[in-house]
Order: sequence, then C-alpha cells, then structure tokens
Amino acid sequence: MKQYLAATTYIDWDNPEVYTQAQELAQGLSSPEDITCRCYEFVRDEIKHSLDYQLNPVTCKASDVLRHRTGYCYAKSHLLAGLLRANAIPAGLCYQRLTITDVPPFCLHGLNAVYLEHYGWYRLDARGNKQGVKAAFCPPIEQLAFNLITPGEADLPEIWPEPLPGVIAVLSRSTTYQEVADNLPDIELIPTRKDTLE
Repeated sequence: MKQYLAATTYIDWDNPEVYTQAQELAQGLSSPEDITCRCYEFVRDEIKHSLDYQLNPVTCKASDVLRHRTGYCYAKSHLLAGLLRANAIPAGLCYQRLTITDVPPFCLHGLNAVYLEHYGWYRLDARGNKQGVKAAFCPPIEQLAFNLITPGEADLPEIWPEPLPGVIAVLSRSTTYQEVADNLPDIELIPTRKDTLE
C-alpha cells in the first residue's frame, strides 16, 4: 500500500496548502469512511471542472488544483488522492474510456479508487455533478459520473499510483481549457481472447 500513500510530483500532498486542507477536512472525524466522504465532496463540489465552467489555468498538480480551485477530471483526481493520502488513507487513480457524445472518438476520463478496510478498493468520481451527472460516495455501491454505453467504452481495471503519462502530457503542454478539450488523451484497448473469437 506504500505507493498509494506516497507524496509524488503530481499528488503532492506534502505541499503545505494541500496538507493543511486535508487536516481541516478531517477535523472532528475519526473513521476513514467519514474522512473520505468529506474530502470527496470537497473536491467534487468546491473545485470547479475546468470545461464545465470554462476556466483557466490548466492545472495538473494537486497543489495547483487546490490553489486555483479548478481542474479537469484528471487534475481533480490528483487532488482527491492527495487529500486522502495526507490523511493516511490509500488512494489511487483510475480511468474509464468514454465517448463525449455517445459516438467515437474516445477519450480517457479520470477518477479515483480508495482503499477502505470494510469495503476494499472502492471507486469514486469527483469530476463534479451537473445535469445528467450525479456521482456520490455511497459504499459499497459505486455511483460514478458516467455509465458505459457505446461499444469501445471501457472501465480500465488498473488502480494507478501515479497519473498516466498521456494525461500528464496533455495537461502539461496545454495553456487553456479549450486546448485540453481539443486534445483529450486516449489509449488503445488491448483485445482480449474473447474479443478475437467473436
């Protein structure tokens, strides 16, 4: 679990602002579930999704997301992982491969998994709710922002301790929220034996 608790370049919970925010959110709470819920709702509701609100700058590091109070789903997941890790709760990064309008092209969507002793790994999505999107923290039931609808969409099963390089590349080289929107990262799915037999 050590890698899911580490402070890293992009999940920089050792940054004083991130650490202080994490401690403030946990104040008065003792159970990991309650702390997770409060951190999750803070990122979901108080950090604005860059595209929904058409906000710059483009953020990537947890500390920048907190400072500017905006980020794409990927960046928001970096902040949530940081807040949880700062409270000694193991957290990783997950991805879905989705369409924007129910037809290709595809792009990655970033979310989190948290390790809770009573439930094991549990996925949660802090991208921010809006009309048609109603994610929530309600273990053991997952209530993510998006369901898989179109063939080719997928829940990627991995729980990553660090962001995927393609995500970092897009966020690092983009200067506006629109530039990110025009270059959303994607990955090719590896066909399974079942796929090749069909």
